[in-house]
Amino acid sequence: MAVDQDRERPSAAAVASSTSARPERAVLVGVDFRTRALNRAGAAAARLAAEQGAPAPSEQSAAPVPVAGPGMDADESLAEFRELVLSAGGEVAAELMQRRPKPDPATLVGAGKVEEISGVVASTEADLVLFDHDLSPTQLRNLESALPCRVLDRTQLILDIFARHARTREGQLQVELAQLEYMLPRLTGRGKAMSQLGGGIGTRGPGETQLETDRRRIQRRIDQLKRDLDSVRRVRRQQRQRREAVPVPTVALVGYTNAGKSTLFNRITGAQVLQSARMFATLDPKLRAIELPSRRKVLLSDTVGFIRNLPHTLVTSFRATLEEVAQAEVLLHVRDASSTYGDEQKAQVEKVLGELEALSKPRIEVLNKIDLLDATQRATLLERSGTGEQVEGAVALSARTGEGTEALFAAIDAALHTDPIVDAELRVPQHEGSVLAAIDAGMVVHSRTYEGNLVHLSVSGPASLIGRLRDYRLRAK
Repeated sequence: MAVDQDRERPSAAAVASSTSARPERAVLVGVDFRTRALNRAGAAAARLAAEQGAPAPSEQSAAPVPVAGPGMDADESLAEFRELVLSAGGEVAAELMQRRPKPDPATLVGAGKVEEISGVVASTEADLVLFDHDLSPTQLRNLESALPCRVLDRTQLILDIFARHARTREGQLQVELAQLEYMLPRLTGRGKAMSQLGGGIGTRGPGETQLETDRRRIQRRIDQLKRDLDSVRRVRRQQRQRREAVPVPTVALVGYTNAGKSTLFNRITGAQVLQSARMFATLDPKLRAIELPSRRKVLLSDTVGFIRNLPHTLVTSFRATLEEVAQAEVLLHVRDASSTYGDEQKAQVEKVLGELEALSKPRIEVLNKIDLLDATQRATLLERSGTGEQVEGAVALSARTGEGTEALFAAIDAALHTDPIVDAELRVPQHEGSVLAAIDAGMVVHSRTYEGNLVHLSVSGPASLIGRLRDYRLRAK
């Protein structure tokens, strides 16, 4: 493309270059626009003090008033942002926090804070400034003009991490589409080549600006990527139809990034997919067959993790991948039981599930990482459980140690409605070896007795399998 590659393509705006001698150093800027609530609370306290004849509290002596409502505070958000930077291979040079009643329309944080950031960049020799907030095209342009290094916002950082971790052709297409859709409205006034293009003899005139050329090329590429992803979606639909010909239900793992989904996937299936403490280590969906205690077969799907303020372009671009979530019969919502802001993470996951129209699906909450809890925290979490594993519709477990996975299997079995488990009495001639082998492989045999050449079996198993053996069935319990 004719765009300046170092500054225009988010994929090139990597937080750490693989060819670099050292990780790129970043200054992190957190923002908190909720202080207006604090100011109102302080004013209310002053009015109350005046009515009671007491001295009004000074700004210096007034205790901070907590802001009501759910959600992580600005400091917790910055801590999560720090983990994103480390996942991208960056190095944190400094952290700054800006608290103000509302965003500055020109620079988000105000002119004074921009000067402070510039000084910190110079003193730490930082390579880039990262904002834990989305920047408008105008804000991004103004900040890049005022600061002596590159500027990225939260969405650009997440897109960069996705670009690093995409391994399959499908994942790379989805990430590129999200990058281009994010970049398209941010071309105005940026880049070094924005001059008019000459028309030639007989065609002199204003010509076409470089900006218009870039937009046209990007739009063509976006259209091509959408066609390619439509092809991927068709292939997935065909694969799903072939799977649906055999009644094997799908169970999908969903949850906040770094909640331990891939570790749990490996624990349950015995697979060796990448499991990492870094955020967004899994981008490409994985499918594996597992067998439940009822001997019923299901497909388990590992999916990309969600995060607070997940860019909408990513949700749209990854819709082909996330179709596994939409088509699953049961969702396993994996949560980090050791997280201090688990309720906020849960709300963010449910927000994305709502965008995928999957909120109405049966969900099992899986409280993972109980091995990281101390004895008191663990007792508090499990106090409502007789076995220490089942917690009011949720399952507490440790994917790392395997504790609690049996309770999870039982919960999945109970939640599935496709191909339900039924009980039956069968009478099978002993010479029907293939039928007896199918029973042993696909059903739970409660009792087996022999009478002459016949084998009497009391079994429970999938209705589809028992239906195929109706010639040997005596009666249903």
